[in-house]
Amino acid sequence: MIQVTPVILCGGSGTRLWPLSRTGFPKQFLCLTGENSLFQQAALRLTSLGNSTIQVSEALIVTGEEHRFLASEQLREAGILLGAALLEPVGRNTAPALTLAALAAIENGADPVLVVTPADQTVADAAAFKVATQVAIEQAVKGNIVILGVTPNRPETGYGYIHTETIGSLPLQANVCQVKAFVEKPDADTAQQYLAEGGYFWNAGMFVLKASVWLNALEQFRPDIHQATLQAWIQRSADANTATFFVRPGKAEFTAIPAESVDYAVMERCPGSCFPIYMVPLNAGWNDLGAWDAVWNVMPKDEYGNAHVGDVLSSHSSNTLVHASSRLVSLVGVRDLIVVETPDAVLVADKNRS
Repeated sequence: MIQVTPVILCGGSGTRLWPLSRTGFPKQFLCLTGENSLFQQAALRLTSLGNSTIQVSEALIVTGEEHRFLASEQLREAGILLGAALLEPVGRNTAPALTLAALAAIENGADPVLVVTPADQTVADAAAFKVATQVAIEQAVKGNIVILGVTPNRPETGYGYIHTETIGSLPLQANVCQVKAFVEKPDADTAQQYLAEGGYFWNAGMFVLKASVWLNALEQFRPDIHQATLQAWIQRSADANTATFFVRPGKAEFTAIPAESVDYAVMERCPGSCFPIYMVPLNAGWNDLGAWDAVWNVMPKDEYGNAHVGDVLSSHSSNTLVHASSRLVSLVGVRDLIVVETPDAVLVADKNRS
């Protein structure tokens, strides 16, 4: 039986979705699509990965001290058991966050496969996500690092890309690719070239690997982050009761950790190294909801392309997004607008500049 631990990285403030997303209530906790928040959707996707050969344990989340009750309450509402909430005193990007989760996962002598995802993404096809992730788990249990790569459907300049190559005679499934390189966000012409050539996928920041593999790779490529995070973990304190389990790394030690992403610290260094890294294509309607136009893309719309939430009246308007929280919002004869109304702030923006 393959032991899997979900890891949900729940930091970030979602500033591009202001004024709905605020420091105290960032976008991952908002219900932008469907009845569950983005965080709840991520947790539900990961905790449903089990089958006859995969056993999924309680989730680990990494979040800030100020969001601990919000996160644990949303998990309770979704009926998801919390393994532990690892509370960062300050943000240090995703590499230290994942390291905390890996150290927690091996605490009792286990070495599970970690399925790691940001908390602020949406996936339209949950079944396709499950199939792709299960393939990744089967490879990760062998000691490989596996990343989920989103199949591109447009020449996007806002994402980093994963450049893959065929595996040839390696004994892997046909839908597993070898990672050749990670490439930065391209300009428009380069993005169009990637789309035309094929073999390039969007990097969605979703990783599948054993806890020990992450710790070993980090120790090789960034021993400073490994050692500093380990010291913060050694100085941790825990607050446990029947409903929650909060773990706080040492504040002074964690603050001293260099801030770095998973990609820069480890993943980009793996191709050609002693750490095998593969990619499983993900074609599941993924979106990172990075700005209001991305929210409009995934929302249901009327026959004129309008997506409205709340108390909205629209006349002779098209391709608009309105999110009304507390008041009536009325549109007359406009197009391609974003209108977000909250009790204390209103955003009106051209959708193409959101």
